[in-house]
Amino acid sequence: MTTWPDRRICEMLGVEVPIIQAPMAGANGAPLAIAVANAGGLGSIPCAALTVAQARMEVEHFREQSRGPLNLNFFCHRPPVEDSDRMRAWQALLRPYYLELGVEAGLVIGGPSRAPFDVAACEFVEDVRPEVVSFHFGLPGPDLFARVKAAGAKILSSATSVREARWLEAHGVDAIIAQGFEAGGHRGMFLNSDVTSQVGSLALVPQIVDAVRVPVVVAGGIGDGRGIAAAFMLGASGVQLGTVYLLCPEATTSAVYREALRNASEDATAITNLFSGKPARGIINRLMRELGPMSPHVPEFPLAGAALAPLRAQAEPRRCGDFMSLWSGQTPGFAQPLPAGELTQLLVEQALASLGRIALPGDLETGPVAIS
Repeated sequence: MTTWPDRRICEMLGVEVPIIQAPMAGANGAPLAIAVANAGGLGSIPCAALTVAQARMEVEHFREQSRGPLNLNFFCHRPPVEDSDRMRAWQALLRPYYLELGVEAGLVIGGPSRAPFDVAACEFVEDVRPEVVSFHFGLPGPDLFARVKAAGAKILSSATSVREARWLEAHGVDAIIAQGFEAGGHRGMFLNSDVTSQVGSLALVPQIVDAVRVPVVVAGGIGDGRGIAAAFMLGASGVQLGTVYLLCPEATTSAVYREALRNASEDATAITNLFSGKPARGIINRLMRELGPMSPHVPEFPLAGAALAPLRAQAEPRRCGDFMSLWSGQTPGFAQPLPAGELTQLLVEQALASLGRIALPGDLETGPVAIS
């Protein structure tokens, strides 16, 4: 019987299979989390872009449809300092597009579209008591962190370097998500802002595994069972998958987004800061081509999106994705339009088959523990 070589993540999170569905703001809510959880993985709900009331409704929906553990994900970025001059400069850069689409600059309404984890979010966590809470861009302050721990949640956070992984372990996380350069969406960087220095998963994961004692989860560059098996060979205890689920019927991916994914090749993504102000990997579109994927003129995260919102509102109904974020990792070709539960089971079968064909480090010592 083929087995998982490391069951620490399964046992820690209370899941049957070591697959975490990545929290993807704008692309998933409770239905996708439910499907993955009911297939034995860890379902995740992205909360950074939700009000507490909206997040509560998502959790209630999940609890009605699944008995599996739930991960709630939050951002820990520093609240932005609004800079009116910088915002006007950003709008001026976008003015040709406003004119083209008939958008009045006065329609642009500023304000953050992503809220950092705060007291209200912490009180929400204490009330709904999710089994897992994950953070992006570091961790909340010590007081809030302690309250999340006291609520009974296992805490995960993303690291893009060995230094970040060591920092997270020293500050008490239960497991680390090693986010490689290949991953879609926002970089989880918090100790270094130089995105050009970010390391790929193949090099990053074994170095983090060697540097920390807590379990490590791989995010980035994994799109099928072979990738999952490879993660274990690198010393990981589990994987976090996002892009592969974006075409599932339970995902909230728009029609324009789905079309872009279906047509994307492995070299069709790039790191950009245009859509939010922080570097994130997405499918290259017109805005990225014409302004360059990285611009020094973009307002601080997450203020940049406000100026783009009216452009997207005009373009998307015309089936045009030129002015919207199309987050994707470097494996868009692995996304499949299967029900998420069925896809999860397929990934498990592929991974176990691949693991059965290779000699694992554990086989030479005490041997792996059988999957339940």
